[in-house]
Amino acid sequence: MLLKSNNKMIQIYTGNGKGKTTAAIGAAIRASGAGMNIFIAQFVKGMHYSELEVLKAIPNIALEQFGRDCFIEKEPTQADIEAAQNGWEKVKKIIKQHKHDMIILDELCIALYYKLIDLNKVLEVLRDIDEKTEIIITGRYASDELIETADLVTKMREIKHPYNNGTQARKGIEY
Repeated sequence: MLLKSNNKMIQIYTGNGKGKTTAAIGAAIRASGAGMNIFIAQFVKGMHYSELEVLKAIPNIALEQFGRDCFIEKEPTQADIEAAQNGWEKVKKIIKQHKHDMIILDELCIALYYKLIDLNKVLEVLRDIDEKTEIIITGRYASDELIETADLVTKMREIKHPYNNGTQARKGIEY
């Protein structure tokens, strides 16, 4: 028998360290194993990442990307803004449908940091989520307002990273 929480929970994985998306996907896989329905929205991401392959094979996990085929490096373009805003409109509808037990908003903190999506609109939706919905938000630069709204916040801190020595991202490890 599946036991579901009666208390909504908002989690944030933020900070400059590696592992925010990985932790969220791990939570999705665990929830899937418990029979929960999961929706993953990836903001600012439109490229192919290796985790997409395994997630396609899990029937109760749905994933959509709301970004272009590159990550924002300097200033967002109009295409970045439109992709994020269109994604947020879709996510709002999904949240209001109450069909998912867990909703992951991957890189939402980045989309908010670059002002692709209005923070106040996000906070308004988060205040009104269903009592049985688990929300996981990832990305660097989580705002103080977002952190205050959350029930659980984990900050990943980079201590040492091979990028700093010129090692490029490795398939299956970083992407």
